Amino acid sequence: MMKELTWRKSSYSGAENGACLEVAAGAPGPLPVRDSKAVDGPVLLISKVAWAGFTAAIKDGRIGV
Repeated sequence: MMKELTWRKSSYSGAENGACLEVAAGAPGPLPVRDSKAVDGPVLLISKVAWAGFTAAIKDGRIGV
């Protein structure tokens, strides 16, 4: 099922494909997250509530990137 998803990474990711996360935002249930350099590697399934809190903390500057 994970290969059938449409993955995207942040527009802030550089062209050099560094340490980036990709998410499959349209997936039902938990949000699939993976390392952009390891597309065949493991996928984390994160609750949408936890993801929203994580991204809000980044935008608010509570987590540095």
